[in-house]
Amino acid sequence: MLKRYLPVFQWLPDYKKKFLSGDIAAGVTVGIMLIPQGMAYAMIAGLPPVFGLYAALIPQVVYAIMGTSRQLAVGPVAMDSLLVASGLGALSLSGIEEYITMAIFLSLFMGSIQFILGVLKMGFLVNFLSKPVISGFTSAAAIIIGLSQLKHILGTEIERSNQVHILLHNAFKTLDQTNFLTLGIGILAIVLIKIIKKINQKIPAALIVVIFGIVSVYTSGIDDLGVKIVGTIPKGLPEFGIPSVDYSRISELVPIAFTLALIAFMEAISVAKAVEEKHTEYEIDPNQELIALGTSNIIGSLFQSYPTTGGFSRTAVNDQAGAKTGIAPIISAVVVGLTLLFLTPLFYFLPNAILAAIIMVAVFGLIDLKYPIVLFKNRKDEFGLLLLTFLITLIIGIKEGILSGVLFSLLILVYRTSKPHIAVLGKIKGTNYFKNINRFSNDIETQQYILIIRFDAQLYFGNKDYFKKELYKQVDLKGKELNTIILNAEAINYIDSSAVHVLKQIVKDLKSKGIQFIIAGAIGPTRDIIFSSGLIDTIGKNNLFVKVYEAYDYCNNASKKTAIQEKISLQTKKAPSVT
Repeated sequence: MLKRYLPVFQWLPDYKKKFLSGDIAAGVTVGIMLIPQGMAYAMIAGLPPVFGLYAALIPQVVYAIMGTSRQLAVGPVAMDSLLVASGLGALSLSGIEEYITMAIFLSLFMGSIQFILGVLKMGFLVNFLSKPVISGFTSAAAIIIGLSQLKHILGTEIERSNQVHILLHNAFKTLDQTNFLTLGIGILAIVLIKIIKKINQKIPAALIVVIFGIVSVYTSGIDDLGVKIVGTIPKGLPEFGIPSVDYSRISELVPIAFTLALIAFMEAISVAKAVEEKHTEYEIDPNQELIALGTSNIIGSLFQSYPTTGGFSRTAVNDQAGAKTGIAPIISAVVVGLTLLFLTPLFYFLPNAILAAIIMVAVFGLIDLKYPIVLFKNRKDEFGLLLLTFLITLIIGIKEGILSGVLFSLLILVYRTSKPHIAVLGKIKGTNYFKNINRFSNDIETQQYILIIRFDAQLYFGNKDYFKKELYKQVDLKGKELNTIILNAEAINYIDSSAVHVLKQIVKDLKSKGIQFIIAGAIGPTRDIIFSSGLIDTIGKNNLFVKVYEAYDYCNNASKKTAIQEKISLQTKKAPSVT
């Protein structure tokens, strides 16, 4: 029970000494990144910069203890910050103090929603995030986040946007203002990181580049030439306090909190699953992730944190820097805490271009080119889903991309289940096996008066008419000699009330035409439905068989017996009478 709800006890007892160097390097690197990032994201959310550092402190420690991902970096992110700003900006607030209070309470509210969803085991919602959706969303989000760092690489003021075409347009407008010294630092940092990683993946390239950047600016004084640096960071740890707002305003926060709760969860689970593929030593538990993220936001709100979740860029950096366990985020939190207390002067001269370079290298590593190529060659429909998610995320927005991907996944699922595979079966000679006559044409035994059909999906309102249409199509092909239909129900795991109604109509119609309808191979849950729905009364208990071959042999023998009786009857009629 302890390991289930506190996954830290799954990996901590088996912690290996060799993990420590990677965890320390990743923790320090992400911690350093969090300082300017947190401040910037807080400003996006419309909050004073120091609240970004508060959001980078407690939530990631809580997640390290309760989360199932060992690389996910929890803290303030651009997407959540934008949602906070757009949500609270639409409300009529009296001033900055009320705005801060509402933002902190929003963290408590959304965290409570996530926690409740996790306890209710609603993590299955993430099952609708198929691999093509995750791949398309991750690649597009990586491009957007990477390009958003252009302002730090170019040293210009580029207006933010989650739409790539607008972002690039804004960047091109400021090209004439480029600070070439800043550009040189950014490009050099990218090249150095790539070279160091090529030499040895275990070397903390990002950390080395950060130290190099601080020393270079401090000794050369190039910050006087327009190179933007982190600068002064406010001191002091956040104070404990229970967030509260006027009860009349809670209703206004409900739609914002629900949107944040779901988008933040999907964002975190997407990047967690993307990173999980590189690590076989653990599995992501969606329900526990909801509980962990919810608890992180709840406890974080007690220490003046605004809404947080798992971030793409920091998670990518965390993974590439060598993070193996939750020790890394705890170290990151220590770095942020020490910085707030004592270390602000050390990061004063850190160029923003260095941090931008680290982010760009990390997130562009999340772009997957191999998987789309494989889908294009083998699964055109899933490739289309990936491409659609990618383009919507890139052109329209991050939340629209992930939600559209899920929606189109469901539409594809509904389409596939509405027209599932149907096979006409024949008996392999000398065996009790039945195979698709279109796939196994040799040594297949069929009878003109018996039709064996297999339906490879559940029977429900979405495909009942398709089933009926295809069944009658095969009946017509068999012709007038057909007297028995055997439905192989091994692949049917559910029959809803609409399908039951149609089956009853089919059975009655076939009976009127002198055709017997038999069900064989139905699994337990399906048999329960057949009996509880009254379908068994229409079909008849004698027409329900455990195995297909039993039904086949029964019908075959019955047909032969009937044929013999008809032959004898015919001969009797033709024989001369004896007087």
